[in-house]
Amino acid sequence: MNPSTLLNDAFAEKPILKRRLEECMSESPQYADLVLNISAYVLELRQNFSAHVLTANEPANKKRKLDDAPSTQTARTEGWADPSAEAAYTAPDVSFSIPQRKKLGLQIVRGVNGGIRAIDSTGKVEFGVGWKDIEQVFCLPVPEKQKRAWNYVVIPRGNDGINAPQSGANIPEQIVWTYQELSPKEAAANSAPLEPDHTAGLLDQHLSPLGKSVIMPEEKEFASAVPQSHRKGEKAYHVKAFRGSKEGYLFLLPTGILWAFKKPLTFFGFPSVGSISYTSVLQRTFNLVVSTNPTQGSGEQEIEFGMLDQADFAGIDAYVKAHGLNDASLAKQRAAKIYGVNTDKSKKADAEANGTADANGEAAVQGGDEEMTELQKAEQQLEDEEDEEEEDYDPGSEGESEGEGGSSEEDDYGPGEEVEGDEEVEGEDGEEGEEEEYDEDEEVEEAELDEPPAQQSHSGFPTVNGRGHGREEPDEPEDGFL
Repeated sequence: MNPSTLLNDAFAEKPILKRRLEECMSESPQYADLVLNISAYVLELRQNFSAHVLTANEPANKKRKLDDAPSTQTARTEGWADPSAEAAYTAPDVSFSIPQRKKLGLQIVRGVNGGIRAIDSTGKVEFGVGWKDIEQVFCLPVPEKQKRAWNYVVIPRGNDGINAPQSGANIPEQIVWTYQELSPKEAAANSAPLEPDHTAGLLDQHLSPLGKSVIMPEEKEFASAVPQSHRKGEKAYHVKAFRGSKEGYLFLLPTGILWAFKKPLTFFGFPSVGSISYTSVLQRTFNLVVSTNPTQGSGEQEIEFGMLDQADFAGIDAYVKAHGLNDASLAKQRAAKIYGVNTDKSKKADAEANGTADANGEAAVQGGDEEMTELQKAEQQLEDEEDEEEEDYDPGSEGESEGEGGSSEEDDYGPGEEVEGDEEVEGEDGEEGEEEEYDEDEEVEEAELDEPPAQQSHSGFPTVNGRGHGREEPDEPEDGFL
């Protein structure tokens, strides 16, 4: 090719650079071959990448599509996602529950870029996860089933259920599939391998280079104290609990605590657990609160699981202590709130004067001696009510109310009537018994001496011993008559 034509084709868009190269060739002929070689190389690059070179007047969104298309296609078709990639093991008609509830084929793809994938009847890849994207793999017994079954649970990196995946991030989904355990006779008839040991062994072969393995529950870590009604004498490794209105199961495993099998699954690895707390402890049940450590995506969280059986409390507490998880049940933030209901009025007034009252106008109570729990406040309120009842009770009021307007045997006598003495009968058999006659004047004088002085009642009538008297006050004797 003519040197001038080569320069024109290679540097058509750079006329200044083209002119300087021509001057260099004319002034220094020894560099002519070097300039031609550079021009030929630039022209070759332009021809090979002409499909990716855009002119200045093309829109920017078209450039994005051209740049993203090859990378997306490559990411989709490489490794486990490539339908043409050979599978080391295939199990047809496997029951998946997460992320899709349907029967699909399970395949294990070997290699560094391999992984686990689910395919439909046509061989299309529905979902999957690469080996290097796996955080944990669990093999757990399905609780409360008459026929023994096992759930395989795959937790990908960045999708542990505690923090929501970052928007726009290509994070694999959690995967759960179930194997019904076959009896030796059924396995021999179908020529099927015994599960779950067979699949666990295959997964371990590919996870071991990454320092991981399939995690199964161990009795030394935790075993439930609640007996299984459907399989007596067999240990259970789960704790039934509620997260809000969702019923599920907690598994206390060697690498952390797993909440399953309701979507989304939640895995609390030991590094992510800030503390464990026990709340709402009752006679039969209690609640478990897991506080997580703050991460880049979010701050500290508290996730509560309710209605755990008290029979499992000792085992859970031993698991928490064995793994050094902080028990924050007695933390200050969990103490009962102080409302100042029984606070001394003088202290409350001082607190309000000093500006230390709370938003509701109640004085804040300080000092450990004045802090009271809800139970202590209830007891104090009951004692206060009893004290108020005792203060309201007046023993004299009952007597006055009963005595007002009433009369006794003594009151049946009107003013001026004579009080007769009791008659004594010496015998019942007719013996001679003469009634003793008493001097009526002496009897009246004795009665007047024995009778207490009359008191004025509220009704205007004189009273005797606090009771109203029906008689009028006798007139005072006139002068000269004693």
